[in-house]
Amino acid sequence: MRIIVALIFWCAMQAAVGQVSSGDALPHYPDWMYQKRLEELGKKTSIQLDYNAQIQAYIEVYTVKRRDHLANIIGRSELYFPLFEEYLAKYDLPLELKYLAIVESALDPKAKSKSGAMGLWQFLYHASRMFDLKIDTYVDERCDPVKSTEAACKYLRYLYQNLNDWQLALAAYNGGIGVVQKAIERSGGKTNFWELQPYLPAEVKSYVPAFIAVNYVMNNYSRHDIVAKAPPIRFNEVDTVFVNKPLNFKQISSASGTSIDIIRWLNPSFSKDYIPSSEQPVRIFLPKKDIVNFVKAEKDLKEAKGPLVHVRPVGDKQGREQVIHKVNKGEFFHKIAINYQCRISDVMLWNKMKSRKLLVGQNLTVWQPQQEERYFFVINEYLEPEKLMWKESLLAKEK
Repeated sequence: MRIIVALIFWCAMQAAVGQVSSGDALPHYPDWMYQKRLEELGKKTSIQLDYNAQIQAYIEVYTVKRRDHLANIIGRSELYFPLFEEYLAKYDLPLELKYLAIVESALDPKAKSKSGAMGLWQFLYHASRMFDLKIDTYVDERCDPVKSTEAACKYLRYLYQNLNDWQLALAAYNGGIGVVQKAIERSGGKTNFWELQPYLPAEVKSYVPAFIAVNYVMNNYSRHDIVAKAPPIRFNEVDTVFVNKPLNFKQISSASGTSIDIIRWLNPSFSKDYIPSSEQPVRIFLPKKDIVNFVKAEKDLKEAKGPLVHVRPVGDKQGREQVIHKVNKGEFFHKIAINYQCRISDVMLWNKMKSRKLLVGQNLTVWQPQQEERYFFVINEYLEPEKLMWKESLLAKEK
């Protein structure tokens, strides 16, 4: 009997700390333990790391719904976090701000939001001009890990100097300083983020909870049985070299022995696999082990011409999905083609049309670009505190 009682007690204690699960259930801990862990992390930073139902919901987005996604992020952090820490220290900012790039881009330097923001730190086109980030046909420095990180540090420092509170500065990074200042005015002068939350746009409301959740998961992922996936390359395996003439990635790959995929990963600001001519030498990143090969071969490389724009054949369906469009009153061919990102000639071929005459109510077969969600932004999973139904159903299943 004593053995049975002891076994029951042991199982109960293990379940309380998330070590025992039934079926496919994942490790889950009591609320007080999440709070305690965040309190311990909060002792090491000037950023307030609170705990509440909203933060818990985002913790579970990563540790339950997006486990594989988090495993990839942890791996990529081995390339980017040392760089982030170097610049955050340079600007005397809390090192925990490195986790902001996870909320922004999931550490994907080519991440692009629906609003057109780009890169690890998600700068919009006009915002990038404030920090002298170059954008042209061949180069988008919003995707440059070094230049965009320095720009983000300058911006974060500016926001904190104006708002004097890191949670408000984080909200302003997402929504703009004007949005936060207007919310303060509408609230009657409140400056606590949680009291200010009802006066903020939905996405901005979710930003601070998501950031705090990322702090938790990046320091506790192993307790949730998440194993990091190896990154393509680590920070200490990378070095720089300067090129003095226009080259394409195929030439660089051949000369250095580095795969084009790795060259793209390390040099994401070059949007067309091409380094254009420049008055100053252009810095590129390569694996340390391949630098000598490239330096030896570079002098024999011929100047490359800019890549030609690929014109898609008329009627091509590759990378597209079929939809049926019903012609409405007043619609015309140009409007339909623009909406579906195709050409009039495509629509005519897909529908075997001999003239451009359209009839109201007519059904057209159209092939539009596939709506692939390549990038995941956790703040898009915004959850109101009173609507955390999926969390409640998950806990009910575990019980």
